[in-house]
Amino acid sequence: MTTRRSKREAVVKVQNVTPVVEGPVRRSSRNALRPKRLQYSPEESACDTSKRRRRMNSRQETQEEDEQSDAEPVGQRGLSAYELERLENIRQNQAFLSSINLLQATEECRHLKQPKPSQKGLRSSAPAKEALPVRKSRRLQEKEAEVCMLPPEPTVTLIDEQPKPPKKPAGPLPMQPVNMEEGSKLPSELLALCSESMEERKVVLDLKEYRSALKNMRITESSVAKVVKNRIFSADFHPCNSRFLMAAGDISGKLGLWKLDSDWGDDGVLLFEPHTRPVGCLHFSRAHGSHLLSLSYDGSLRCMDVEKAVFDDVYDVDDGLKTFDFMSHDCLTLIVGSWFGEVAIVDRRTPGNSHESIHSLDAKTLRCVSVHPLQKHYFAVSESQTVNIYDSRCLKKKNSQAVSKLLGHSLSISSAYFSPCTGNRVLTSCMDNQIRIYDTSTMASESPLLKKIGHAMQTGRWLSKISAVWDPKQEDCFVVGSMLRPRRVQVFHVSGQLQHTFMDNTILTTVLPVNVFHPTRNALLGGNASGRLHIFSD
Repeated sequence: MTTRRSKREAVVKVQNVTPVVEGPVRRSSRNALRPKRLQYSPEESACDTSKRRRRMNSRQETQEEDEQSDAEPVGQRGLSAYELERLENIRQNQAFLSSINLLQATEECRHLKQPKPSQKGLRSSAPAKEALPVRKSRRLQEKEAEVCMLPPEPTVTLIDEQPKPPKKPAGPLPMQPVNMEEGSKLPSELLALCSESMEERKVVLDLKEYRSALKNMRITESSVAKVVKNRIFSADFHPCNSRFLMAAGDISGKLGLWKLDSDWGDDGVLLFEPHTRPVGCLHFSRAHGSHLLSLSYDGSLRCMDVEKAVFDDVYDVDDGLKTFDFMSHDCLTLIVGSWFGEVAIVDRRTPGNSHESIHSLDAKTLRCVSVHPLQKHYFAVSESQTVNIYDSRCLKKKNSQAVSKLLGHSLSISSAYFSPCTGNRVLTSCMDNQIRIYDTSTMASESPLLKKIGHAMQTGRWLSKISAVWDPKQEDCFVVGSMLRPRRVQVFHVSGQLQHTFMDNTILTTVLPVNVFHPTRNALLGGNASGRLHIFSD
């Protein structure tokens, strides 16, 4: 009885509690009256409580993550911080491009260049081909073969064979500067300067005093001027003492006069055109200050006479004059050398523009002539690889015998000059990069070599040849340009000792192949390939 009554009380308690049922309750089922697990029961253990709390916390965290993911854009869910930063940079770049309308301009350019339609579609109807007769060879037609003539070969014009500019007409030419207005007169100061009396310097300095004088010579910005338009081939000082007057000839036949610190012409420069080809040699007359003689490759030798304001015609041939020198103290008799190995004796007092006599020396070439300063009948000629000294009194038309030979050169000789005071030495410049000094005091059949100095002579195509020339005031010193950097001009003694180097890193920045000392004053001029003269003076 007790057992049945306890079972009935338990069933009543279970019916009074509302169970949590998942899904519909089937009354007919046998499990309908089975007790279900409640959401909360005082009888559950502490372990079950902690598990339940953990499950609730995990559900809350999942809900928060879902809410955050719902707030992010769909394309950025699950990306790392680096990928998010990259997307942000792309967005900023696109915003900048949109602000400058670059994307719109790109689209417009795409519309301008539409792709061509495919050729697989409609095609334009091809024109009907003309029916041509069937080609047959002359052999099948039983005809003789035609004789075809080859076209003439095209003529190739070399640089040296380019047409030469025509010469100036023979006879006197007016001294009309091309850099002044037509009809303008020459400056009166030019005639006054050329008419000054010329005094020769008789005091010869010793080496210590000479070096001191060279050290006092400087160059300034005002002592540099563009005297001619192109590369300088020759230059000279006027022998006057009061002011510096210089002359220079260039590759195109122009001749420029420059007076330092003057205002005539262009900064003291007067430019003339007496020739049409390079002015290979020019010298002021030491006896007539108003005369400047210039020789050109075009075959003309002219004398600029400032008093008459003309360029007189002294000597004229078809082509190929190279050099000249004075054979008399009055500078009226000249010896003229040509490229073809000939020398001509010219007397300016003879009417006309011809020579007194002409003599063939070397069939190959002739580059320089130099007359002995005291014995004027001796003259040195640089021929191929030998320098020969001749006596003008014993010359023949051909096969003239040399009085003395200067041997030892291995390449062509660019210049050979007698020493200015006594003529006891000859200074030669050779393309084998050697400067040689010979003893000519005795005029032996083979003059002995005194000294050989190594010096770079290879200037290339666009520079004039470097030549060593004497200082006319000093018997045993000479000046020569240099290819070394920084650019410089060097003065040597005949013993090979370097006396002085002219340098200026700010003003002297080019090679000066053409150099000349003033005959009486401490001054040196140098000409470069752009037509500029540089003056070093005290």
